[in-house]
Amino acid sequence: MNNQQYSPTGFTLLPPVVKNLLIINGLFFLATYSLSYYGFDFEKIFGLYYIKSPHFQPYQFVTYMFIHADIWHIVFNLFALWMFGYLLENYWGSKRFLIFYVFCGIGAAITQTFVHWLEYSSIQNAAEVYLNNPSPSAFSGFVKAHFPQYFDSLLNFINVWQQHSNDRKFVNESFVYIQQLKDIFLSAPTIGASGAIYGILLAFGITFPNMLVYVYFLIPLKAKWLVIGFGALEIFSGLRNNPTDNVAHFAHLGGMIFGLLLILYWKKRPFSG
Repeated sequence: MNNQQYSPTGFTLLPPVVKNLLIINGLFFLATYSLSYYGFDFEKIFGLYYIKSPHFQPYQFVTYMFIHADIWHIVFNLFALWMFGYLLENYWGSKRFLIFYVFCGIGAAITQTFVHWLEYSSIQNAAEVYLNNPSPSAFSGFVKAHFPQYFDSLLNFINVWQQHSNDRKFVNESFVYIQQLKDIFLSAPTIGASGAIYGILLAFGITFPNMLVYVYFLIPLKAKWLVIGFGALEIFSGLRNNPTDNVAHFAHLGGMIFGLLLILYWKKRPFSG
């Protein structure tokens, strides 16, 4: 069968799962901002926190997919969901598409949690080393290594401490800063449908590899190259580890990896449903 020319019976531009996902995400977005005036923090309730955070709840592995930071975040995600999702749902069927979407979203959450575990373990180990041998230079090294985005705001404290290196109050204050930095890490949730959508993008590229996608509505690019390009960009961005970058690049990669695993599984055991 030629996937590039596939035209199933009953083809629709807004199949039921894509339509309902668009609606649910839109309702969550409206509720996030409208109910915030009444004290409801949807991001804190439904965003995905690291498992050692006091805000973590198991259901967040699913609900984080429906929370978005701002209008551009949700517009980009929902446009991509429709753009790549409606063809897949028409081709696969609604049940298979929904299973794949949720599987990729949860897979992205698992991947991000694993990355957070690696990061937090490193922070914990470095903090224990520092607490056993505190000094201005050691504190400076800890902040530069794990929280460089906050170094400038702590620079004055470090400089004053260096001038009064024997004053114990600076040691105690540094311990407070260490705990505050760890709390900041634990209080940052992962939100958005991007992980699931990157899985959908991968499936689109595998199912329709030679279909042209118009990047920025102008530049024609085959779907397979688009997927490879996005995957490479996420790998580069994730490994770069820019502290000012709030994008969960490894969650995106996780969505693609889990999506690939499910596609390979379905090739061995064809989906029936």
